[in-house]
Amino acid sequence: MRHAFDRKLFVVVLGSLLGLTACGGPKAFTQGAYDDPTRVELLDDKFNEADMQQMSDTIVKSIVACPEIGADKRPVVMVDQVKNNTEEHIDMSSLTDKIRTALIKSRRVKFIDADAREKLDEEYRYNEAGNVAKDKQKKRGKQTGADYVMRGSMATNIQQVGNDKFIYYKLTMNLVNTESSEIDCTEEKEVRKQYRKRKVGL
Repeated sequence: MRHAFDRKLFVVVLGSLLGLTACGGPKAFTQGAYDDPTRVELLDDKFNEADMQQMSDTIVKSIVACPEIGADKRPVVMVDQVKNNTEEHIDMSSLTDKIRTALIKSRRVKFIDADAREKLDEEYRYNEAGNVAKDKQKKRGKQTGADYVMRGSMATNIQQVGNDKFIYYKLTMNLVNTESSEIDCTEEKEVRKQYRKRKVGL
């Protein structure tokens, strides 16, 4: 009789603990759905994908329309680091990748991958070591030099007035001629957003 009572008590306590865990324990995102990446929805006051898309579109259209980017000759561009002069963490690599991808698809500009040079040099040494058939070896001295370096910076300004917060971003991008060091093409894109502070609670 005593054992049966203890067993029932154990089941009740265990059930209660499981119930508490289910109600108050850590939660996970288990159900989702695809969303439209072009839909603008300001969930917080941080730099978001809509800002990135606006900036990329403006820069790409400007570079394609630049007189120095002639249709008869596709200049070769190398991407330099775009400086983040804001206090916010912004993925500048994703921004430049988006701009570079759109420009390549426009068929008006070619790009070289400066980050791949070390790996290419390793491949040349591998070819020269006799590991590759002579008629299939890739040799040094045939790489394409860059006509332009694409570089720029992101700046921001934040103002708070009462319950209102204004956030201003400005991206400036330049195409610098590698022979003359002149800036042949330049563009900037500004994004300004307003947020209002609201009370959060029950």
